[in-house]
Amino acid sequence: MAINIQNYVKIANFYNEMATILSAICVAKGGIALENYVGRFFAADVLEYIVEYGNRLKKSGEKITPEIQSVMDLFEKQFEKVKTLVTPNQKPIHEMTLEEFEKIMNI
Repeated sequence: MAINIQNYVKIANFYNEMATILSAICVAKGGIALENYVGRFFAADVLEYIVEYGNRLKKSGEKITPEIQSVMDLFEKQFEKVKTLVTPNQKPIHEMTLEEFEKIMNI
């Protein structure tokens, strides 16, 4: 994928749509907090990708408008808040028992 502003906007739009869907899923699962939904890890990974793509875009020399820069700044702030996500019991998923995993997955 070529590193350009058009692709950055597409990725940012994907993330925003995904965040909306994740919120709807949390409501459908009985109103669980997004912080407690296991999909938050995937969302954090996508957010990390967007931030890294933005960093590469800045280095590419392409002219970045103030509007795009403000979006990049917003995503960087959001990523700072979620980059240290862990499970509620502070245990990596691969070390959990099936019962612990089901509880975290709200199954």
